[in-house]
Amino acid sequence: MIICNNLKKQFGPQVLFEKVTFQLGKGDKVGLVGRNGSGKSTLFKIILNLERSDEGEIVIPNNYKIGQLNQHIAFTKETLLSEVTHHMREDQSFEGEKILFGLGFSREDLEKDPKVFSGGFQIRIELAKALLRNPDMLLLDEPTNYLDITSLRWLRSYLKTFNGELVLITHDRRFMDSIVTHTMGIHRKKLKKVKGKTSDYYHVIAEEEENYTKTMLNQEKKRKEIEKFVERFKSKASKARQAQSKVKVLKKMEELKPLEKIRDLSFHFNYKHCPGKELLKISNYKFGYQPDNLIIDGVSVTVGGKDRIAIIGPNGKGKSTLLNLMAAHLTPEVGERKEHPSLQIGYFGQTHKLDLDLERSVFEEIQNQNADLNRTDVMAIAGAMMFSGDLADKKIKVLSGGEKNRVLLGKAIARPANILFLDEPTHHLDLESVTSLQEAIEAFEGAVVIVTHDEELIKTLATKLIVFQKNKIEYFDGTYEEFLEKIGWEEEEVTEDPRKLTKMNKKLLQKERHRIQEARKKECGLINSDISDLESKIVTLEDYQKVLENDLILASQSGDGQKVGECSKTLSEVEGKIEQLFEELDSLSQKLQERESFYENEIKDLEC
Repeated sequence: MIICNNLKKQFGPQVLFEKVTFQLGKGDKVGLVGRNGSGKSTLFKIILNLERSDEGEIVIPNNYKIGQLNQHIAFTKETLLSEVTHHMREDQSFEGEKILFGLGFSREDLEKDPKVFSGGFQIRIELAKALLRNPDMLLLDEPTNYLDITSLRWLRSYLKTFNGELVLITHDRRFMDSIVTHTMGIHRKKLKKVKGKTSDYYHVIAEEEENYTKTMLNQEKKRKEIEKFVERFKSKASKARQAQSKVKVLKKMEELKPLEKIRDLSFHFNYKHCPGKELLKISNYKFGYQPDNLIIDGVSVTVGGKDRIAIIGPNGKGKSTLLNLMAAHLTPEVGERKEHPSLQIGYFGQTHKLDLDLERSVFEEIQNQNADLNRTDVMAIAGAMMFSGDLADKKIKVLSGGEKNRVLLGKAIARPANILFLDEPTHHLDLESVTSLQEAIEAFEGAVVIVTHDEELIKTLATKLIVFQKNKIEYFDGTYEEFLEKIGWEEEEVTEDPRKLTKMNKKLLQKERHRIQEARKKECGLINSDISDLESKIVTLEDYQKVLENDLILASQSGDGQKVGECSKTLSEVEGKIEQLFEELDSLSQKLQERESFYENEIKDLEC
């Protein structure tokens, strides 16, 4: 059991939360909710003793182990399997294999250096390590962000049967509700723990706020009645004493103030009418980032005027690539495309944060999307994205990842469209904002094509699916629930004991695999070393860039023209150098990917 008593945390004048008191009982599985910036992750850090509270205390039993999803990655072992199981007995390694397979790793991956995996898969490795350390309690902050649907479904099953305590932060409401015994939320700088799902928690909060408002109105009515009585009878001798008594009552009454209005993401997508039944048709599309390695091979899709199509499947198989091909952000090597003359595309994608102009304001970036919008229209969209008033003048370069996502949503709203292409739109949104987004998509009059691992979103919206599975891409005309009933996920059909497969693999291929791994380790290690050097140089220059930007602001404010000129010149040189280093980094990363692919193919050839 963990007891948190009267916690308070603030940064400068901003109070995140105060008077936070709760306890976690044995077996409690708690979903932690609250709007972005309310202090959920900070509370995690305080529990983990990575951050100090300004007031209050946390009581944790002796020898009580807390597991966490570590965002600061440092690998020390040469293979994936040894990285996650080095603290375990040899006869327990099967548990490590089972968890790794559940999180989307293959048998071939077990002998790979953990450093060669992408950032998302490295987070999965950290998740596997957290699950395998046999903790008494797990603290998981947005674990679903880096999981595809099949891995997410596996993790949900795992957490349901986890014997310890759990506190979970996630924007995926369906995932949370399927696991938790309690929901705990930070709301108006206070914390409340409620037994049940998120709907139970929000129902309690709504009731409390309704009761507060009723009490405030009744109190205000009573106050006015007392004031009216005092004013009427204070000068009359027969009522003077009673009037004075009423004055004392008035002074003792607690003054309840109206609840501050909480801003929510609230918007609708701008629909442009199209008379056609078919908006877009692609035929026999083929595309690959490398020669002789097609990611998309012969795909044909027709999008009707009101279609709701979800592109689903494991990560790394080409879902976002297909979406970008359909949105004409990529050009296929082979294939035909037919568009309705009135086709207008609205697009949201994580990678498009790179297309934001860092020197523009939020207002300018949204206005740039549609020249026909007047200032009032742009401010309305900025306000809907929670950039009202002066916040619309914030520069893109000072925004957080979540704020940049809201700007991208604002740009998608600003552009009239009859087909929306949305790539993981729920990332970095809190539960309230995800709900608003879902409602906006449902209300959109045109077609929607979406890539997401959020099963609730797929279940609610999709009437057609494009499924990446079994090394091919299939079209399914039906809902997600119908897909699960009729076809299901390939990974969930595997029943063979992975221990037998892995042991057989090691016995037959150990020597040759070792030779290939050593060659790969040597060559790719040198490339990784060069990449690390470049990344260090980029970090150093970016730190210097921030100093120069600050100096430039100060010089501008003080009117020091000479200093402004010097800072601007140096800043331009630094930015040019950073851009050059990023180009070199891209080249090396491509080379590393090619050599990794070469060695992976050698290992695959051994197993044929």
